[in-house]
Amino acid sequence: MKDNPEDICTLDEVAAYLKVGKRTVYRLAAAKKIPAFKVGGTWRFSRADIDSWIKQQSMEGLDTGREEDDAATGQSNTGERK
Repeated sequence: MKDNPEDICTLDEVAAYLKVGKRTVYRLAAAKKIPAFKVGGTWRFSRADIDSWIKQQSMEGLDTGREEDDAATGQSNTGERK
């Protein structure tokens, strides 16, 4: 995939960028779990939207890890004991 964040990418390019199979990207797009749109029946992806989605997924993973750690220590999200 090119380095220009304004690029519009194909399903194949996004699959290579994410290092996953084309079917995985197709399923994510069809389920509206990844930012995508169709042009003439073919999936297209904005590079900037994909990069933002990656950051969001990374942050959600960190939040989930924190919640699990808090549950293990008996603390709430505010640091108070439950």
